[in-house]
Amino acid sequence: MTTDRTPVTVRTVPADLPEVDALLDAYLDEREATFPSAQGSYSRKRTPAAEFTPPNGVFVVAYDGDDPVGCGGLRRIADDGDQVRYEVKHVFVAPAGRGRGVATAVMDELERAGAAMGATAIVLDTNDSLVAAAAMYRSRGYERIAPFNDNPNATAWYRKPVASDATR
Repeated sequence: MTTDRTPVTVRTVPADLPEVDALLDAYLDEREATFPSAQGSYSRKRTPAAEFTPPNGVFVVAYDGDDPVGCGGLRRIADDGDQVRYEVKHVFVAPAGRGRGVATAVMDELERAGAAMGATAIVLDTNDSLVAAAAMYRSRGYERIAPFNDNPNATAWYRKPVASDATR
């Protein structure tokens, strides 16, 4: 892990760019290789790029100069009562970006975009084996909730209320 804290630039990009494909392939490869064997086989599933298109979603990439070092997406899912929900998907930081606040920068931008698109809650799922990810989500105000989907890779679901730009 690097200790270089050089700031990264996070940009909204189309989710079908070649650098997005490379980051998501690396993400899926790493998750498959490190998935807890006691939980069975990892299900490789990528969210379709079209689901990350405004106003129903967004995809961001963190760059160190011109080098993509992290990514994440946000997509609209079914409302839950009066909650307008957006779901975080595919947050990943490449080894070259770890320990530099890249995931925080990606989450900052996804949450900002969610509020701008009218979200009142942002939800996500993860696996308990991803200890650092869960700690980051909790530190950002996400609280564990009952499952909201049937993702076979997930063992933990989280929610964070947000003030949408429409209600500010």
